[in-house]
Amino acid sequence: MKISVIQIGNSKGIRLSKILLEKYQIGDQVELVMESDHILIKPIAKPRQNWDEAFEKMHQNADDKLLIDSVFEDENWD
Repeated sequence: MKISVIQIGNSKGIRLSKILLEKYQIGDQVELVMESDHILIKPIAKPRQNWDEAFEKMHQNADDKLLIDSVFEDENWD
């Protein structure tokens, strides 16, 4: 894909289409990775984004139960 480099004040920049922004989930900031012969533009990942909704859905579906008991029968606490 070819895009034009445009003048932005005293700097230059590129304009990304709405389709690209949505497809790669690019928000207000990106990470630039500079390699020897190219620049990689990466969206900044937001760890644990939307976890609240996922946990609520798990709870509603009763999927939030422990897979193994927290205390085993043969454990001795003495």
